[in-house]
Amino acid sequence: MRLFIVTLLNLITLTLFAQSKTEFMVTLRDGNIVTGTAKVTEINLITPYGKLTLPIKNVTSIELGIHADLTQKEKINTLAKQLLNSTEEIRSKAFNELISLPIGAIPVLDEIVIYGNYEPSEYSDYTLTAALNELKIAHGVVSFKSNDEVLIDFEYKMGGEYSFQNLELKTLYGTLTIPREKILKIDVNYMEESANTTKSFKLIAATHITSNSNGGWLKTGISVKVGQRIIINSTGEVSLASLSGNKYKPDGSTKNSTSNDYVDNSTTTTYPSYGNVVFKIGENGASVKAGANYNAPATQSGVIYISIYETVYNASNSGYYTTNVQIK
Repeated sequence: MRLFIVTLLNLITLTLFAQSKTEFMVTLRDGNIVTGTAKVTEINLITPYGKLTLPIKNVTSIELGIHADLTQKEKINTLAKQLLNSTEEIRSKAFNELISLPIGAIPVLDEIVIYGNYEPSEYSDYTLTAALNELKIAHGVVSFKSNDEVLIDFEYKMGGEYSFQNLELKTLYGTLTIPREKILKIDVNYMEESANTTKSFKLIAATHITSNSNGGWLKTGISVKVGQRIIINSTGEVSLASLSGNKYKPDGSTKNSTSNDYVDNSTTTTYPSYGNVVFKIGENGASVKAGANYNAPATQSGVIYISIYETVYNASNSGYYTTNVQIK
C-alpha cells in the first residue's frame, strides 16, 4: 500500500520499498507540524557536483530553500518603477501586485532591493523594501536560503535543488496534500521493523545533549519490545563547554588536565554522570544510563532515543561518540 506520494518535477525521487517504514515530520512555514509515514528506499538529489543517491536511512532532515522564480524579474522591475510614479493610485496598485506574488518572487525581489537602481523618491508610502517585507509575511518567511539542504547522518550537509508541487502525507487524520511552498523542513525517521537490528549513530556533543530542548535526543528509529535485549556500545571523546571544556568518554571518565590521563568516574549506580551515554524508550520515557557498554532486556516497548548526559546545554561543545545500538 502506498503511504506517501511526492510529485517530483525532475530533481528528486522517492522510491517505495515494502520492507522499510519511514516517518516524516513536516514543519510548515506557519509553525504547524504534521507527521506521517512513508515507505522509501532512497533520495536522488541533483547538486552542483552531480547527482547524489542517498539511502533514506542515512537522511536526517531536508530543509527547503526558496528557488528564485526568474520569470517574475521583468514584472517586478516594472512594478518597482511604478512605485516611483507621482500618481498615488498607480503606486498603490503596484504595491498590492508585489505583495501578491508567489513565494518564488521573494529571492528575486530581495536581489532587486539590494542591487537595483531605483533611487528613493519623495513618495515613501509604498516602497520596494516594504513590499518585500509584506511578501515574506504573507508566505511565512522569516529568512530563506536559495538552496535546499539535506542533512546526512546528523553530521554532513549537502546543498542542491529539487522541486515538487505537492506532498501527500498519510497521517492519523487522513491523507493531507501539502503544497511545497508551505513546507519549511522535513525531518526523516527511518524505522527498522526487523526483530534483530543493529545501527550505528554519531552523538554530536554540539547537539545531542539531554538538556537541549531542540533535538537533544537522537531518535534512532529502532523499535524494541518488552523482553528484547538492548545492547549499546559507545566510543569516542567529547568536550563539554558547559563544564569548562573538560573532555569526557562515554563511561563518564574525564581527562586529567595535568597528566592527560583519564580519571575513571564510572560507578555502579544507575544514575548517569556527566558525559555518559544515556537512552530512553519512547519520547517521554525515563532516562537510563548506558555508559560505554550496556546490555539488558527492555522493560517497556517503544522507539529508542539516545543522548549525552549534561544538565546544561552549550552549543560550543565539540567532539562526538560513535554509538552502536543492537536489539536481539
